[in-house]
Amino acid sequence: MATGSILYAYFYKKGSASSLSLLPLRRAPAFVLLSLGLGMASQTVPKLQLPVAYGQPGEAKNEESDTTAGPQPAKSSSSSFQVRCPFDFTDSKKGAELWGIERATRHPGLWSMGLVGLGQALLVPSLPQRVWWSMPALVALIGGWHTDSRFERGMGGTLTPEYKAQTSNIPFVAMLLGKQQQPPQLLAEVKPLNVLLATSMAGLWVLSRKGGSPTKISNTIASTLAK
Repeated sequence: MATGSILYAYFYKKGSASSLSLLPLRRAPAFVLLSLGLGMASQTVPKLQLPVAYGQPGEAKNEESDTTAGPQPAKSSSSSFQVRCPFDFTDSKKGAELWGIERATRHPGLWSMGLVGLGQALLVPSLPQRVWWSMPALVALIGGWHTDSRFERGMGGTLTPEYKAQTSNIPFVAMLLGKQQQPPQLLAEVKPLNVLLATSMAGLWVLSRKGGSPTKISNTIASTLAK
């Protein structure tokens, strides 16, 4: 009922609100916020990889079996293109307590929605719409603190003092305060193709909010590439 009333107000009542003047440079911060939010969300799915790799046949399998006992088969000297799964399901974390997007925030799921909402808030014309889209960030802030409080009391999870000292609820605060090892390891631990896809989606969405249709967006991209 509560969610339904919120959706009703947004889709049917927002039209009565007067539009505000939009900042000329609003698309740049909107793109940054959307990229950060979608980038965080992209880290929760398996790592993307190119479906074609160049190397020796069975090279990946041989690397996985290096630690097994017994003689290893001789590697072929010829290399070729190999077809592989576009998703890498290996565990890159390897038991580390702090890894990847967790260096930015303890609650990437909440803050991915919050940052996407803030980015979208910069692209809508009226004040009620901006407030509506800003609410996920408030939910992430309060919800993150609430979750931390529960975990510290052993309710639904755990939050050790060591882990809390190195991380933060609000994204990137712990990194900016130097609570993690230097230089920061975040860029080396994120899934790059996932981030690239998320950033591309954010860019296309910001372009679509320029007042053009998807056809105009494709025409803009085509004309840019033709120059």
